[in-house]
Order: sequence, then C-alpha cells, then structure tokens
Amino acid sequence: MVMMAGSETPKAKGSDSDLGPQASSSSESINYFSEFGILILRLGVSILMVHNGLEKLQNPEGFSEFVISQHLNFLPGDPMLWTYAAALTEIICPIGIAFGLATRLCALGLLSTMAFAITYHLFDTGLQGFPFAVVENHSYAFELSGVYATTFFYLLCAGPGRISLAARNKAKANSVRMKLIKEINKVKI
Repeated sequence: MVMMAGSETPKAKGSDSDLGPQASSSSESINYFSEFGILILRLGVSILMVHNGLEKLQNPEGFSEFVISQHLNFLPGDPMLWTYAAALTEIICPIGIAFGLATRLCALGLLSTMAFAITYHLFDTGLQGFPFAVVENHSYAFELSGVYATTFFYLLCAGPGRISLAARNKAKANSVRMKLIKEINKVKI
C-alpha cells in the first residue's frame, strides 16, 4: 500500500474499484460539484447517444449496405448482424450509463462502437487535413465519434461517480457487511 502525502489511512488495494478514483472512504470530503458534473456528463452523453441506435434500427438494410459492407467489410459475418449489434449497444448501454449501473461495461461497449465509427469516417473521408485544416462543414467527419469515444474512455477509466445506482448499491452492501461483522464480533467462541 502506498500512502499519499496528507492521507490519514492507507486504503486496501482495490477498494472502491467499482466506483472509480473519485470514490473513497466516507471520512473524506466529497466534491459534490465534481460528482454533479460526472452525473451531467453521464446523462448528457446517454441522451445524445440513444438516437444513433434508433437511427440504425429505422433503416438497418441501408446501414448494412452503405456503412458496414462498403467501409467496414473487414468485419466477419453478415453485415446485418453488425448493424443490429451496434444499434442495440447504442440503445441499451446509454441506459446503463445514465443510471450509473454497469457503467464501465457499457462504456467499453460504446467505446467499441465509436472506434468502428471513427474507422468508417477515416475510410470514407480520410483525415481531412486534421488537425489544422478548416473543413467545409466546420468539423471533421470523425470529430463527433472522437468526442464520444473520449467521453466513453473517461467513463471506462473513472466509473460512474457517487451519484449513481452503483454507488447506492455499494453503500447498501457496505452497510450490511458492517452489520454482519458487528454481529460476528459479538459472538464468543
């Protein structure tokens, strides 16, 4: 265990691993402004992402033909399978991220779909003079996918924060565990 300057007690390796680096023991102060920011990030990116999946379900044949078959033809199997996999990932995973439930797993799934989206855009339009060119539409074709990917990478690394169902469930589990430990300590063998 490593103690940081100013820390009072060392933490067990792996403690609070489900909630990310911002989660810590209850004796430490909580930066509610930061936690609120993480909540807004989760909600905002989730609300904006869902329509991507719904769009794919509205015309799965078109997405399969013009995106998967033409630009991502290195993917094995039926392009329709990849279309439905991407659509379901982009609909289900934002729900998990919004509620802060299985956030890291959901972020990994969405990061994967964004990696394919970036690949598609790079095959379709290239780098477009990135990073210094001013492009016709005022943004690179891969730019939005890149911003999404960066956000999902952050959530993959940091977790959902304290304002989440994961934090609530962890707090309940810790409470039950502490009660059990107290009861076990009362029993004399």
